[in-house]
Amino acid sequence: MTRNIYAVAEMAGVSTSTVSRALRGDPRIRQSTRERVELAAATLHYVPQAAAQKLAGGSVRALGVVLPRIGGTYYAQLAVGFETRASELDTSVLLLLANPDTDQRAAVQRLMGQVDGVAFMAMSAATDELVSRMAARMPVVTVARTKLPGVPAIYAESRASAEELTTHLISLGRTRLVFVGQVDPGSDIEARYEGFCAALCRAELPIPPALGVAMDEYTGRGLARDMVAGGLEYDALVCGNDEIAVALVHEMQELGIDVPRQISVVGWDDIRASRYLRPGLTTVSQPVAQLGAMAAEQLHRLMAGERADESVVLPTTIVHRQSCGCGVLQPFTTQRGES
Repeated sequence: MTRNIYAVAEMAGVSTSTVSRALRGDPRIRQSTRERVELAAATLHYVPQAAAQKLAGGSVRALGVVLPRIGGTYYAQLAVGFETRASELDTSVLLLLANPDTDQRAAVQRLMGQVDGVAFMAMSAATDELVSRMAARMPVVTVARTKLPGVPAIYAESRASAEELTTHLISLGRTRLVFVGQVDPGSDIEARYEGFCAALCRAELPIPPALGVAMDEYTGRGLARDMVAGGLEYDALVCGNDEIAVALVHEMQELGIDVPRQISVVGWDDIRASRYLRPGLTTVSQPVAQLGAMAAEQLHRLMAGERADESVVLPTTIVHRQSCGCGVLQPFTTQRGES
């Protein structure tokens, strides 16, 4: 099967210059035309000229990594793990921050012309449709997001750990629990929320809607102020990550709230700040840098023509410190229904 630009142009019913502009993400190309060109390119397994020349010339291979942002410990560790392993494999790395205010499709297509494979990290890095389209044209893996057909996925176990952590809070007598974090469908945060709900359901406790907020320091501080002003409706906060959990604990204590006597707070990731916070943050440790490293390794295997693992699930570990109430609250032993 012919795989040059002329074959793509003929199949899509456009000129070769239109093919070139469409695959570069030129905003002047209509959406319908761009989709026809992309479909033709995927069908013919056509590689844009810039990438083809790089491969034919035997130049240093490059991997692309698409992140929603680089701020915060979690994304920084993902990027470092990815770059470190790529360097060990004699592969360079190009980073793309998927700004929601820009044309993600055009940005990713420009990246594709410069790399041999792409890792999409987290749900907000790109839509499922875009990831699937790219996977039809070059090696692609995903990290901490929806498992898509035919696309290798790397993620850390979330649901069971979240259920166990929530059950631990219930054992300490907490009955008014809420999940803090934006629950995007198909994300690792959704898996954590499912585990949270499962624990409450088993304990026959009410399941409130998640507080769907951005999981960052600024949001955490504001949420703490709002909660204190509202009279602490909840007695335990199960946070989607450590960044917002640390901010909540710090701000609440600044406002005179005793954590964990008045309210328990737990997080996720075991970032460095969680270890030095007082009280220390109870959290779930996940191998974030290893997630990034595994993504680079799986891409390298695909580039070499080898099969990559369909799914790689890395284990997590609950780290008990004081913010949940360990050593302060008495374990709750009375069975529901007993007096």
